[in-house]
Amino acid sequence: MNDRQHPYDPYDPYAQQPEIIGYDAYGQPVYQQAQQYDTQQYDTQQYDAQQYDTQQYGAQQQGYGYDPYAQQPPYDPYAQQQEQQQYGYVDTAQQQWIPQQAAPASDPAPVPEPAHVPDPDPEPQVDSVPQQRRPTPEYATEQFSFVEEPDENSEDVIDWLKFTESRTERREEARRRGRNRVVALVAAVALVVAGGVGYLWYAGMLPGLSGKEDTPPAAAGGPQKRDVIVVHLHTREGATSTALLVDNVTTKQGTTVLLPNSLAVASDDGTTTTLGKSVDDDGSAGTREALGSVLGTKIGGSWRLDTPYLENLVELVGNVEVDTDTDVPDSKKGASPVVRQGKGQTLSGRMAVAYATYRAPGEAEAEQLRRFGQVMQGVLKKISDDPQAATTTVRSLAQILDPSLPEKDLGASLAKLAGHAKAGDHRTAQLPVQPDGTLSDSDAESVVKDILGGSVSSPEQGAAVRVGVRNAQGTTGATETARIDLVNGGYAFVDAGQAASVVTSSQVSYGDAAKRATAEEVAKTLGLPTGAVRKGKAAANADVTVVLGQDFKVE
Repeated sequence: MNDRQHPYDPYDPYAQQPEIIGYDAYGQPVYQQAQQYDTQQYDTQQYDAQQYDTQQYGAQQQGYGYDPYAQQPPYDPYAQQQEQQQYGYVDTAQQQWIPQQAAPASDPAPVPEPAHVPDPDPEPQVDSVPQQRRPTPEYATEQFSFVEEPDENSEDVIDWLKFTESRTERREEARRRGRNRVVALVAAVALVVAGGVGYLWYAGMLPGLSGKEDTPPAAAGGPQKRDVIVVHLHTREGATSTALLVDNVTTKQGTTVLLPNSLAVASDDGTTTTLGKSVDDDGSAGTREALGSVLGTKIGGSWRLDTPYLENLVELVGNVEVDTDTDVPDSKKGASPVVRQGKGQTLSGRMAVAYATYRAPGEAEAEQLRRFGQVMQGVLKKISDDPQAATTTVRSLAQILDPSLPEKDLGASLAKLAGHAKAGDHRTAQLPVQPDGTLSDSDAESVVKDILGGSVSSPEQGAAVRVGVRNAQGTTGATETARIDLVNGGYAFVDAGQAASVVTSSQVSYGDAAKRATAEEVAKTLGLPTGAVRKGKAAANADVTVVLGQDFKVE
């Protein structure tokens, strides 16, 4: 019996497909029993179907070039029996499928293959044997369908893993941020500590390192460090006023030294001139060098301050307060005074300029210089003691400064002087001069020695030796002859004026023992004997002092 007659065979197009009515205890499907039908009718239908298949097969062979005389494969009568033994048979009496029991054999029974569902649109194949079955896989895809089935707990597991991972990352990020904050805090504290220590060291406030305990603050008898700048006030009428701003670093004192225009200084060609003429003729650089030679000090720079800039400076610092000693009349007739006399007068820029430059008819120059000094001290009290802020104020003036004193250096000097003025450690002094413009010994002691550093500093490398000459011969031409000889010999001439009495023998004095050789060279230059050189008290503004006696030859 052919396997197409199997009532449950899915390949039999005429067989009725069984209906699954349930599953047994082992999970196997239970089919509904096939209905009873006439055996003869069933056999007839099977026979007709077999004949139809044979005709179709023959037609196909003939349609594709069937050769009736070609050698056909041998007929195997037992093939159908083997199929029946393998698949079973149909009991015609009971009209039911009876599976064939496999006979016991030495080989294990073959595992029944799962049912194969035909492809709804199969591709045509040419088989050597008609209706030959295709091999089926050992396992069907449906057996592994559980792999693709979604699990209701899978989303929860994924969410939990994501939550755990994100929570761990947040903890690590929090730890990392904490470490960074600690490092930044430690670095900031270290910078603050280092900056504070550096400031204390710079300000000299560290115990044991500032040097305050070892060195007295006011070592009057020893060398003192000082910073000096010269200020030239120019009016519109062409008049000038000169002052020295002195910052004594050793004594922590600030001083404004007022210099009269009648002060005798040396010009560029070595001749004697006054300070007022030197400012007009020699300019800032020449006057600065001449003042350094006369006063025996090093001047760091020159500051030309015209009256419009002084007015702007007072406005920038917010006016000044001055104890005025007189009324300053207005230039217009019948107008009220520009400045009233009184204590604690607040002066604007215009009022400050008027007061600083005012000189009453028949009044001495010293009075006008004193008013100028009052205004400068009032400015120092109002300007900032911070170097950067003071430099900003100077820069705001938009003034073209002398190359010797740039904005930064001028701002730093003013800031230091402002600190002294605000602390009450600033004073104003005036340099007194004799009628001929020279300095007396007492003047040199009180101003040059005490204010400008305590002693005359040694000249710098290559600088000319300062030689002070005092005429004690009684003739007016002796000073000029000595000046020419000294300038030609490479020395800086300092006019010490006329002596009160006439002396017979000339004297060459030096204060420092190291200056003895220099003093002997000066004596030879002036044509004086070596015996005239002696150790004594030299002038405060000169390295070597010469007193010309009657033995000096005037040419």
